[in-house]
Amino acid sequence: MSDLRELYQEVILDHNKRPRNFRTLDPADRRAEGFNPLCGDHLTLFLRLDGNTVAEVAFQGSGCAISKASASMMTDRVTGTTLEEIEALFGAFHAMVTGRPGDTAVSPALGKLAVFAGVCEFPARVKCATLPWHTLQAALKDQKSIATTE
Repeated sequence: MSDLRELYQEVILDHNKRPRNFRTLDPADRRAEGFNPLCGDHLTLFLRLDGNTVAEVAFQGSGCAISKASASMMTDRVTGTTLEEIEALFGAFHAMVTGRPGDTAVSPALGKLAVFAGVCEFPARVKCATLPWHTLQAALKDQKSIATTE
């Protein structure tokens, strides 16, 4: 298990150092801002939709390694998915990071996002991991207020 945990840490650190989709989209169909006052994570998410499907998603911002890696991996995972699929992914991701260590089976739909399974062992980091997801939901709902994890 130690080797798996080390691999997960390497993946998170890689996405923090070299985040994927770290840019703005201009024009974007939707945009939302997210802020986690506990950790200082701040991000802006940009979406381009094609009907009911996310055609392109990008983000800008700053934050801790967990937050930035979560945003990076989330943008990779949701590109090309439908709005309904994103709702299911959000539910699966949220259940995984808020569950009790060892109690929650990781949904196969999450794919590489399973690297965040260990976050549930660190309750203060859950908000860091879920901020990009809450911001994505705000963008999909075209919410104008700043998204938080509260």
